[in-house]
Amino acid sequence: MKKLLFAYIVLIGLFVLYVYQYQTSETTNNEWSEHELRGTIDETYVMVTFQTGIDYWKRPLKGFEDAAEALNVSVEYRGATQYDVNEEITVLEQVIAKNPSGIAVSTMDPEALNPVINKAVDSGIPVVMFDADAPNSKAYAFLGTNNHYAGVTAAHKMAELLNESGKVGVVTHPNQLNHQERTQGFRETIENEYPDMTVVDVKDGRGDQMISKEVSEELMREYPDIQGIFASEANGGVGVGKAVLDQQKKGDLHIISFDTDKGTLDMIDEGVISATLAQGTLEMGYWSLQFLFHLQHNLAGDLEGETNLPRYVDTGITVVTKDDVSDYYPLD
Repeated sequence: MKKLLFAYIVLIGLFVLYVYQYQTSETTNNEWSEHELRGTIDETYVMVTFQTGIDYWKRPLKGFEDAAEALNVSVEYRGATQYDVNEEITVLEQVIAKNPSGIAVSTMDPEALNPVINKAVDSGIPVVMFDADAPNSKAYAFLGTNNHYAGVTAAHKMAELLNESGKVGVVTHPNQLNHQERTQGFRETIENEYPDMTVVDVKDGRGDQMISKEVSEELMREYPDIQGIFASEANGGVGVGKAVLDQQKKGDLHIISFDTDKGTLDMIDEGVISATLAQGTLEMGYWSLQFLFHLQHNLAGDLEGETNLPRYVDTGITVVTKDDVSDYYPLD
């Protein structure tokens, strides 16, 4: 919690300093009062994601809505209903056609959405990425977890649980950049710092509980003495948990998951999942809209050149266990 609190304090401090610099500038054309940033209700900002029905997006959307209330603007939530990059491209095209004031995007593929993101920016619509980046696009910023460090953190926690010895596996999204980085951080840390531990395999859970359950059962069949599985996202973690219960390995196999959806937290409370990594998802949504607002109102420099906003903002990570799981249940 201390690391996450520190990250929030740094974010707030940077933004307060930025607002102060704006308010003391004599050349800026204010559209609001001297001491308060306010837009108009006909300004519409859109959040675009994928697998829109999952619990994970509730907190980023809540942060997005909280920022909208503070700034007196409107927001919409759109996205692909499935884990389908072509559907997300189509949704993003439809959003661009409505010429919103700005778009916050989380992408399942670090390259596939680049042409559409670039189209939005080239047409004058500010775009920022959150949660999962498209680093080679023209998006102005990325707000999210340092995913490599998250994988490192998961590896150290797994080593602690296994007394630094044993076989472990990974269930992940191998084609999604944030999951690639988490997996890389996990594998490198195990390989470089824990000589008595081995990452035996990496499986594709495709962000689906049942598929993650099936590939976890494969891991258990192929490596009967496996002692731990790292799941790089929440649906995968619950799927691994169901496999552990079905195979009657509760207490014998440690699971480290990701995020704080209710299913994950329930399994931590029940002792099925040993730990999960909580992201600053509320902050991702809140600061995404703040960045878009400043870009839209020319408060962040020249949109066609350099802006004053950081390209990357780390929104923090913390380890959640049974000791503090009650503090992390999702918002209603």
